[in-house]
Amino acid sequence: MGIIKTKLTHFVPKEKEGTYYTVPFDVPCGIRKLTVSYSYFRKTKGILGDLHPTNTIDIGLVDEKGRFLGWSGSAHKSIYVGEFDSSNGYLSEPINEGKWGIIVGAYHVMPEGVEVTYEFEFEEKGEELLFGDLHVHSDASDGEFDMFTLGKKAKEIGLDFLAAANHNNYSENLNLPHLGGFTFIPAVEWTHYNGHMNFFGVKAPFENSFIANNLDEMRKLIQNARGLGAVISVNHPKCRFCPYKWQDDGSFDMMEIWNGPMRKTNTDGIEWWTQLLKEGRRIPAVGGSDFHRNKSFVSLGNPVTAVWSESRKAEDILNGIREGRCFVTKSIDGPRLRLGYGGARMGETAKYSNETEIEISAEKLGGAKIILVTRDGEQTVFKGGKDEFSGKFKLPKTNFAYIKAVKGRRQTVKAVSNPIYFE
Repeated sequence: MGIIKTKLTHFVPKEKEGTYYTVPFDVPCGIRKLTVSYSYFRKTKGILGDLHPTNTIDIGLVDEKGRFLGWSGSAHKSIYVGEFDSSNGYLSEPINEGKWGIIVGAYHVMPEGVEVTYEFEFEEKGEELLFGDLHVHSDASDGEFDMFTLGKKAKEIGLDFLAAANHNNYSENLNLPHLGGFTFIPAVEWTHYNGHMNFFGVKAPFENSFIANNLDEMRKLIQNARGLGAVISVNHPKCRFCPYKWQDDGSFDMMEIWNGPMRKTNTDGIEWWTQLLKEGRRIPAVGGSDFHRNKSFVSLGNPVTAVWSESRKAEDILNGIREGRCFVTKSIDGPRLRLGYGGARMGETAKYSNETEIEISAEKLGGAKIILVTRDGEQTVFKGGKDEFSGKFKLPKTNFAYIKAVKGRRQTVKAVSNPIYFE
């Protein structure tokens, strides 16, 4: 993903004063976001510009089909549009290749005319690292805030997406709010006395009700939800109060290894997940805060799941998570982890070779060290002391490898990657 910059200069003569017209410009292929900034000479500025004659040029925008996208007059000198977010007053839509147009509003033009410079920034499409909380509750169940307020709070702390997984109900999924540049992922927390699971990606994952009173009924409910397209994560499986007790570890697609503040519930969950990896399961790890209300020990965005996604569409974010292109970290400012092996990255499968080294890199470590985990156990590959790290290491023959960042005498977990798997 890169930025393409171009510039256009346009002269507005005095005789155009009081008129509107369009100046064309070219938009290349494969653009995610378009930003237009413009500048011109004003003899007087600020409030004086309203009292004395000066140049005033307004701006609006049309797309390649001539459709009106928005108008901001002379109030803003920079505007942007994109599929998921746009400046206030402008429509959000995909950025298609073609001949677009600046709407020029020649409100006031001095006798000598005025030259206007338009600068364009085209943000190219491509994977981006997005951060979100996959487990929160709204006031549709036992949370304090409505869905829109939750989204605003999440966006304010820097999150890109949110899954409000209410207990056994999905009414809010049918009318998810719109919040520019932010994504709501449909979710339900199937809350059962034998354990909790999040059903992601489907607005109404239950055909009738959530009831299941034995293992066969549970499996049928899971099967029906999967048939509708749901991705299923087992939540806080080792929690003291609501552990996963079903005698079936194949009914979920992902595992919430980190729920709320790091504590024994989570380290036990990480241990169970690692054991399943050793047994050959390929199961992505995710995390979520389980946030309900303010003034509790649980905070929104602690932890977060960070995913490399093709776009901000809910289905693309969820697809990246389901494929394991993600890691779990303590917050938006927590450690950021990367893994590579012979062209493969976390979530992917590589062919093992004793000639190939695993590539490890991390940022925002804050003094944490890096531990490499394989079928044979754990190995410290970075002892900490710096905020960034990168290195290459030989691997024993194994069926998986992941890394975690830990800190302090108690080796408190600060981030966990998903594995690279090996044939």
